[in-house]
Amino acid sequence: MAQELEIKLTLHPQQIPLGLAWLLEQAEASKGACKRLVNTYYDTPDNQLNVERIALRLREAGGRTIQTLKTQGEFVNGAHNRNEWEWEVPGPNLQLGLLANTPLADNVNLARLAPVFETNFERQVIMLADDNAVIEVAVDTGEIIANGQSRELCEVEFELKSGNPDNLLIWAQKLAQHCPVFLNLVSKAEQGYFLADAPMAHARTVENAGESAGEVAASLNALLQRLSQSWLKQQSVNMRSLNLSALAHLAAGCAPSQAWSELVEQLQGGTTVSDLLQQPLLGQIQLAMLQHIAGQ
Repeated sequence: MAQELEIKLTLHPQQIPLGLAWLLEQAEASKGACKRLVNTYYDTPDNQLNVERIALRLREAGGRTIQTLKTQGEFVNGAHNRNEWEWEVPGPNLQLGLLANTPLADNVNLARLAPVFETNFERQVIMLADDNAVIEVAVDTGEIIANGQSRELCEVEFELKSGNPDNLLIWAQKLAQHCPVFLNLVSKAEQGYFLADAPMAHARTVENAGESAGEVAASLNALLQRLSQSWLKQQSVNMRSLNLSALAHLAAGCAPSQAWSELVEQLQGGTTVSDLLQQPLLGQIQLAMLQHIAGQ
């Protein structure tokens, strides 16, 4: 078992070339492989894995097949933190015996597992290495397929390989200064389940070590969750009952006041997250607020 720590950003398709070009221009960057990844996700007929926030997939890439299990994660200072098991397998079928020593073994009838959806995309890898950390960046473009429908996939993921986890947020912020981004809490698996009309699992929470900032962190958590779920459902963001005064106080410490006011005005006016994907405002404010919380 390994732990995965990553930050995921969603981009508008037209912004992917700009983001990719900027990443490759960095002195710390080295261009890695570009691969076609074909992923099939499995669950029981009653979506028991999704209810427990567990993802199980088979990935075909470069002539290899990898079986991966990921458990429920936490959202920690901007990054997803979760447990992961990974095995190379001989063919395009689940190897159920490998799951015997994982959280699935005691709670799920493994014989009931069947394909639910696919996520198929091109992945360009870029390695960022400096004195503080080594980060693998994955620029993913493709689609999610379920129930005869498809949904576009355009993401940039920063995954910590070694070193200081604070560098994930630092690099995400750097990208946000050169390319519009959206910090997205919705995983590829969650998008697939949504397209497959599976019941929605409970949203994960933001974890933060600074208890004194608990109320502000909770307010930011609520905002990030609503933004992500509104993006997933292609709906306007419900701003009611959010602690806007706490969020405004947080934003005042890390972003120009007019920027926060402009963002709130747009969201309250019904502007969707998708509408904002070609503007730098949303991602820059999200990441600045998270950086401020992480530094407390």
